[in-house]
Formats: sequence, structure tokens, C-alpha cells
Amino acid sequence: MIRSIFIPACLLLLLPAAALHAQIHAWSAQATWIRPGYIEDSVLRPCPIFRKIYHAPRNIRSAMLYITALGLYEAEVNGQRAGDAYFTPGWTSYDKRLQYQAYDVTKLLQAGDNELRVTIGEGWYRGAFGGLMQRDNYGKEAALLLELDVTYTDGSSAAIVSDTGWQCGTGPILHSDIYGGEILDARVATGNWRGVIPAQAPAAALVPTLSEPVTKQESFRPVKIFTTPAGEQVIDFGQNLAGWVRIRVKGKPGDTIRLSHAEVLDKAGNFYTGNLRQARATDTYILRGNGPEIFEPHFSWHGFRYVKVEGCDAKAADWRAIALYSALERTGAFSCSDPLINQLQHNIEWSLNSNFLDIPTDCPQRSERLGWTGDAHIFYRTASFNRNVQRFFAKWLQDLQADQRANGAVPNIIPNLYRNLPGAGKNGVAGWGDAAVIIPWTQYWVYNDTAILRAQYASMKAWVDHIQSMSKNDLWTVNGYGDWLAPGDSTSLPFIDQCYWAWSTQLLVRTATVLDRQEDVQYYSAMLQRVKAAFLQHYMAPGGKTMPNTQTSYVLALQFDLLPDSLQGKAAARLAALIRANDNHLSTGFLGTPYLLHVLSRHGYTDVAYTLLHQDTYPSWLYPVKMGATTIWEKWDAIRPDSSVQATSYNHYAYGAIGDWLYRVVAGIDAASPGYQRIIIRPQPGGRLTWAKARYRCPYGDIVSEWRIQRGRLHMRVEIPPGARAMVYVPGQTGKEAGPGKHVFAAPLPATVFLR
Repeated sequence: MIRSIFIPACLLLLLPAAALHAQIHAWSAQATWIRPGYIEDSVLRPCPIFRKIYHAPRNIRSAMLYITALGLYEAEVNGQRAGDAYFTPGWTSYDKRLQYQAYDVTKLLQAGDNELRVTIGEGWYRGAFGGLMQRDNYGKEAALLLELDVTYTDGSSAAIVSDTGWQCGTGPILHSDIYGGEILDARVATGNWRGVIPAQAPAAALVPTLSEPVTKQESFRPVKIFTTPAGEQVIDFGQNLAGWVRIRVKGKPGDTIRLSHAEVLDKAGNFYTGNLRQARATDTYILRGNGPEIFEPHFSWHGFRYVKVEGCDAKAADWRAIALYSALERTGAFSCSDPLINQLQHNIEWSLNSNFLDIPTDCPQRSERLGWTGDAHIFYRTASFNRNVQRFFAKWLQDLQADQRANGAVPNIIPNLYRNLPGAGKNGVAGWGDAAVIIPWTQYWVYNDTAILRAQYASMKAWVDHIQSMSKNDLWTVNGYGDWLAPGDSTSLPFIDQCYWAWSTQLLVRTATVLDRQEDVQYYSAMLQRVKAAFLQHYMAPGGKTMPNTQTSYVLALQFDLLPDSLQGKAAARLAALIRANDNHLSTGFLGTPYLLHVLSRHGYTDVAYTLLHQDTYPSWLYPVKMGATTIWEKWDAIRPDSSVQATSYNHYAYGAIGDWLYRVVAGIDAASPGYQRIIIRPQPGGRLTWAKARYRCPYGDIVSEWRIQRGRLHMRVEIPPGARAMVYVPGQTGKEAGPGKHVFAAPLPATVFLR
């Protein structure tokens, strides 16, 4: 299979604007946007297929295909798929940015006649998408732009472009919808070719692809085929995932197979789709007959573990669940002596896989699947330990900047599907809009990516300036989501607003310092001091007590450095006391949870942090694990102890942000400087763990930290990559400097390690 050519983000950010513009203009000016010349079925809207017969007069040395579409496309050359990328051209802010892809198709072409075909599905561009289930969110017409640049063995060349010389028709894909699924009638032959007409060129800039493609990944066999109490034939693939089912079947012409998708079974053991909202999540295949047939969708994916099969008797050998997600490099691995925590790590990775599908989505199953900014920034550091997300987020941040409002407000979802709704995202939301600042800074810290700071600096400033413009007396109050889905007492919105204003301003000061913007350093440093002073005056009581007095309020105040040294210890003690008073359970939601264990371990309460980690009753990280989860749930009790299910997402990575703590505190791998040129190895053993180990591939190479307790002694093994240096802190001892290579340490187990 011919692989796609994707241009690294770092090269694009360094490429002069004039050169980039010339590259785009050089190929796109020769081609014409085209669309079907016929009137389409306005109900099903079968996928149009564009076709061109190209005659190569001599042998071909090389051939590059450049292509994009309004809708999702699949390109074929002489009946073979071009590239291994799915859901291209990807989802961007289509009003302003439209990606194109480049494929080396040299091996697919031949001297003589060649057939080019491109099928276009509804996709994000014009399919029914978003909470309102509206079609045509970005435009009404499916359209194609293509250029095939061919160089012959004699040195001559030719360009075959999309123009009115192409043909268009429909084929077996009668309907394709991201939420609803696909209807494919294999009896329908592609034909009845008709003409095409010029399409209106979109106003969006054509841009090369930044991030890694979505590709097929793991394949899962059925672990069980069974009949539910309601009489439904259901396949259990054993893993919740994002993707589709591939089947191999035989039957008569016109036999119809329907595949419905679900994440869980209900309390009675029946197929449950009540959490999918308006997503039908059903694929329909109508057999051609007369021999074995293989079916899989083209332009739709589902979030599922279970599939209900209608129309045939399912045999395990003929069924596979195929995971699809962005092909990000795997950079980390974590494991320990507790199987439940290892399953938690597994669940974190699979929620990452399922929701990193071209953009960072909240969920892969229901009629949502949107790029929520709050979810993205709280999970970024965990994601970066497990995958290389540099290019992935560089692309998404460009869309954030493109969709950011003129007043600096950041929409809650990126790309902003709701950009035209009156008032939608007009003022932004604390803890969500702050992604504009938090993610660029975190990306800089993880990858030493100063280019991302330069690229996003105007966006970062605009968000903080917008908050300032909305404030009164150095206090920011705005309606928002708060500590979303917290199971305990609610933390007031004004408190959260002020915390995030301070944090974004602090990170902006750091960014201005890195970029040597001294005037901005002075201006925003002064703003930060005013914001922190207002926070202390309005939201802190004597003795380090926050006015909301919730777990999240202490977590945010401490994590965002809002308290003077004299109050930090008192506030941390109050946090620990609240946890103990709550029967050693957390009560935090989306905003408090990511930092909860970090704050505890940083302020001397590692024992309390481990107590929360090992907790396995609601609410806790291990409760879903004990209930059989294979991904992270949106709600702590998505399945209640009595096995009743809630209409919520069962594949939502937000609470998986604990993975950052597993790597940085349990295993002890952390960065002391941007990009891990200087490394800290400081594991904090505790709880019921007798060993833990992690590997992380930083920009310099692999970092390894492993510890094991044996006969009252702590044994550590450390690896440092070339070009980096580390300070290694054996628990109970002072730090030791370590250079590249392998190192071992052993020491008596200190009394400060709390084991149980």
C-alpha cells in the first residue's frame, strides 16, 4: 500500500510564509474545483464518485497525487487505494483552513490507460453533525480538487488536474454519515457516468497536512457471541474502541445485514444504546450474492465494544473489530505490581486512542465527538507520556487560533461547529478557553517547542486580554461548566474563574519571558499580582481556608500558585482533612481531578494520594476498573453498583489525567528543563505497590525509571538518553547527578515511604 506523505509541523512552522504560499499556489492554480453535474438525492445523498481516464504515453519515473475535498474522500488509482489515511482531508476550521494530502502513486500507475476515481462522503463538512444534527454545517456541495504530477522516464512531465473533463456518478454507498453509519448496496454497480461542473472555490486557505493520519490499528476477534434476554444476537469484542467492524459473509443477492453498535449492556444484559443520543450508529450491508463478500465502512466510525447483528448468523472467524485513530508514535509505557492500576493505565491508553482521531474529541460514540477545549488541556500531559502529540496539537491549535473570536474569546469546541449560532461561545468559559494558553505552554515544556509559543503567542495574549476586558475590580465572573461532573460539593464558578485567570496570566508571563517580550513580561506580571491579590481578598478566609471549602478549591489554589508560602501548608492540610472526612474518597470533577494527587504528593501527603489511587468504591479511579471498564468513563458511576447504566459516555479520557501522576510521581520521571534535556528522577513509592516501572521517549531518547522493594531495601534502575543529564533522588537521600547510560541504586527503605 502506498503511504501518505505528511509534512512535520516543525518544518511548516519554520517554512517562510512566501514559500508556503508559492507551494500551494503552484499546484492549486492548475486545478479546478469540480462538483457533480446532476441533482443528487436530497434524502440519502449517495456518495458521488469522480472519474478520469488518463493515458500515459510512456513509462513513468515518478507520480505525486495532491488532493483535497469538501467532504471526506477516498482516492483510487487503477482500482487500488491511494494511501492508508482515513477521514481525509481531516477536520479543520473549514471556513479558514482546508488541508490537502500528497501521495506517491508511482507504483500504482502504468504506461497506457489509467483510471483515477475519488469517492466523497458527507463527513464533517456537510453531514448531519453536532448536537443540532444539522446537515451542511460548512457547505452544501461535495466537491473535489486534485492534481496528479507525473514525470516520465525521458524527463518530460504532465499534470492531470480536476476540471470539467472529468465524469461523476454514484455507486454502492447509498448513504454515509459519521453519526448514523453507512448503507452500502453491493448490487449497485458504479456507472451512469455524467458530467461535472465547476464548483465555487472555498474561501479557506489550502494548507499541507500537519498531523499524523488516521489509520487502521489493532484488530479484535470476538470474545463471545451470545443471545441477550431480549433475543438479540450480540458480539462482544472485549474492548471498547473507536472504529468499525469488518465482516466476511456469503448469502443471496439482496440479503441485508445490519450492524448496530454499543458500549455496554444494560442491567438485564440487553443491548443498550440509550447513551448515543441521536447517533443511530448502524451500518447496513446489502449483499451482492454469489460468493464470499467483505464489508467495512468508508466514511463513518463508531464507539463500541458490542455489536448487534441482524440478518445473518455470526461466526467468530468472519468478524473483526478494527480500531482507527491517529497514528501517533508510542512514547511511553507504565506498569506496576497492582493489576488494577495496570488495567487503569490500559483504559487511559484506549480512551486516548479512541478520542485522538484527527482532533482530540470528548467521546467517540454519541452524537457529539467534538474537540472540547477543557478536556484537551487537562489530558495533554498524560497524552504526551503515552504518545508523541506535538504535531497533533500543533494542527489543532492552528484551528483554535482560526476560530478564536475577534474579542479574544475562545470557543468551547475546536473546530467551532457552532460558530454561527447567536451568542455561542461569545465570552468563553474558564477552564475551557484557557486551553489557548495552557496547551502551547505545556507543548513547549514537553518538546522544547519554542515555535509553538511564537505561533500561538497572539492567541494566548488575546485570551488573557479578553478576560481582563470582562473583569471588574480585578475579578472575573462568567457563566461556565465549573468543575464538570464533580460528585461532591460544587466549587463556585467565580472562584474557578479567578483561579484560571491567574494561571493563564502566569503562563503568559513565562511565555513572554521565553520569547524575550520584556514589555509584556512587565505588563502581565503586574496583572498577575492584582489578580492574585483579589483572589486572596475575596476567596480566602483566615487559616488557609478557601471560601468554597471544597477539594477542588484547595487543589486549584495550590496547583496554580495562588497562595503565599505561609498558607500553603495549611491549605494542603485542609485538603487532606476533607478527603479523610469523605471516607477517603475524592469529590473532584474535570478541573480538580487532574491535579489532585500532584498537590497531595507535592505537599507531603503522598500517603493520602496513594489511598485515593487504591480506592475502588465510588467515586474512584478503580471503581470503573472493578466494574469491568476497558476505557475511562465520563462519570465516576456510569455503571452503578447495582449494574444499572447511565446515559453517558463510556469512553471519555478526562479522568484519565491521573496517568500523568503515574509517570511523574509513582515512576518518578519528570522534566527539569524544556524538552527533558535536564531530567528529574524522583519516584515516590507508597500504597500497596512493591514495584513500578516506566519508559518514556523524550526528544533525546528513552528515559527509564524502575524501582522495586525487596527485603526492606529499595532497588532502582535508571536509564538516561544521550545528550541529557538527570538528578536522581533515591527516597530518603539527597540527589545524585547522572549522565547518559544505565545506573543502579540501592538503599534501605526510608521510614517516610508509607506502605500498607
